[in-house]
Amino acid sequence: MCGIIGYVGERAALPILSTGLANLEYRGYDSAGVALTGDELTIYKKSGEVSALQGILPESTEHTRGIGHTRWSTHGPPTDENAHPHTDCTGRVAVVHNGIIENYDAIRAELPEHTFTSDTDTEVIPHLIERELDDGAEPRAAVEAALERLEGTYGLVVTVAGVDELYATRRDSPLVVGHGDDGTFIGSDVTAFLEHTRDVTYLEDDDFAVIDDDGLAVYRDGEAVDPAVKRLEYEADAAEKSGYDHYMLKEINEQPRALRQTISGRIDLEGGTAEIDVDLPTPYLESIEEIQVVACGTSYYAGRYAAGILESAVDVRTTVEVASEYEFDGGRDPWRTLVVAVTQSGETADTLSAVRRANRAGARTLAVTNTLGSTVVRETDDSVFIRAGPEIGVAATKTFASQVATLALLSVDIGRTRGSLPYDEAVDLLGSVRQLPNAVQSVLDAEDRVKAAALEYADSDAFFFIGRRLGRPVALEGALKLKEISYDHAEGFAAGELKHGPLALVTERTPVLALLTDGARPDETRNNVKEVQARGAPVVAVTTDDGDAGSGTSEFDTELTVPPIGALEPLVANVYWQLFAYHVANEKGRSIDRPRNLAKSVTVE
Repeated sequence: MCGIIGYVGERAALPILSTGLANLEYRGYDSAGVALTGDELTIYKKSGEVSALQGILPESTEHTRGIGHTRWSTHGPPTDENAHPHTDCTGRVAVVHNGIIENYDAIRAELPEHTFTSDTDTEVIPHLIERELDDGAEPRAAVEAALERLEGTYGLVVTVAGVDELYATRRDSPLVVGHGDDGTFIGSDVTAFLEHTRDVTYLEDDDFAVIDDDGLAVYRDGEAVDPAVKRLEYEADAAEKSGYDHYMLKEINEQPRALRQTISGRIDLEGGTAEIDVDLPTPYLESIEEIQVVACGTSYYAGRYAAGILESAVDVRTTVEVASEYEFDGGRDPWRTLVVAVTQSGETADTLSAVRRANRAGARTLAVTNTLGSTVVRETDDSVFIRAGPEIGVAATKTFASQVATLALLSVDIGRTRGSLPYDEAVDLLGSVRQLPNAVQSVLDAEDRVKAAALEYADSDAFFFIGRRLGRPVALEGALKLKEISYDHAEGFAAGELKHGPLALVTERTPVLALLTDGARPDETRNNVKEVQARGAPVVAVTTDDGDAGSGTSEFDTELTVPPIGALEPLVANVYWQLFAYHVANEKGRSIDRPRNLAKSVTVE
């Protein structure tokens, strides 16, 4: 949550900071600000979206260094005063910060002579630095001394008037440095500066970085280290809208390409194996008795979908837990338990906490993520990348499909290694994965039909999504997408649970969106559909195409079909629910890419 951008170089800093904040707005959009560094600091801050800040910025300045921030509120409402950067009493020091300073009340009490002008926890940081400067410390030493007082999580960048250097450090909140031909960039995400460079260095926890005209210097435990530079694989235009009205719609339509990237080079259909570059020792895999999947939000639903595949293929108990609720308990043997952390960003605070609990217990941990160099990759024993490319829309879309596809390949890899997955079943599952890109494209080609249903029911009182087995997590994910971006009441249910309470809410103004594909026990779910139809509820159903789609008759108000590809048909059906949510929200004029109260990367617990 929240976005950071900083620059030191030969070019004018203000346009770089302004554009970088716009690129980062999916991480927070309650307020924004910049600090331009010269002999004095020049600060501009404004509540609201980045465009509000841009409206008060000058056309140009001569500054060639500065920092910026776009905020997602935690401490204090979104006001001009609470916007970052925050400064000290003298205006010499400015700080941008992601995370939470847990002991800020105690620090404020230590500084009674200082004047605080915001409600934020961040503001204590520049005042701590000011105190050190007043005591005679050099700027770098003053920042390092202030850091010693901080408890909590942070990614922060500091600039000091009259000083050519920017100072940066992180703890449980990401920071990445970009190396350009005419300057050095720092951001909370590579999208902050992707149009300028693809050569990056990911800072590790407690690294202390100094950025100046000579580039980047990194200190670890007080010693200089040679920072590793990685080259990003995706192009700058991957983070652009490319003519779409919203990032979310673009990313929905990118799913066939993202899935091709996910599975490329990983499927050996003839051999019935998956090659996912994971070094899980065969004796260990043969000994495991349980797989635990931990995740949050959309990643949690991806984990629930994949758990059904994993348990069948690997032939061990597979559980899925919301990461914020996770404890390694219940008498489990850590040496026989594999903990799989699913997180798009690799920085999700609750998921990282779950990983650390599993690590402390002695279990082996594996990350499934989209982000090279992320914290979860460094803190787990093994990792698999979903390779979906950057996702800017706050509501996850293409990463859900790529996570499930990657976990399906992991299922084949472990199942074949253990000897629990027969060759013919492995070939069937791999064939289903391989057909995903074309199957999803067929859904995208039918967008007009799902849009018509969305517009017809946009003003409904509530929306219920139902499914069984592999259709159940898709129902939950479909409801999540709709509530995230339309702000309508939407719930997902196991279809059989309707008659155990939720049916009391069903009326003619509560459309029911039903999963009736293979892999979702369609015959049983049809009985539940009849129950809601008897109460007058309209039904939008996704079924498996039986070749009779052009007959013109249907038992449902709207019937949409997916190709017959086997176990992953409910995953393909989910694309209809994404499109449905998008068009309902668009009809209502919602802020689709930046829904209220939400941010993309949840880096606070």
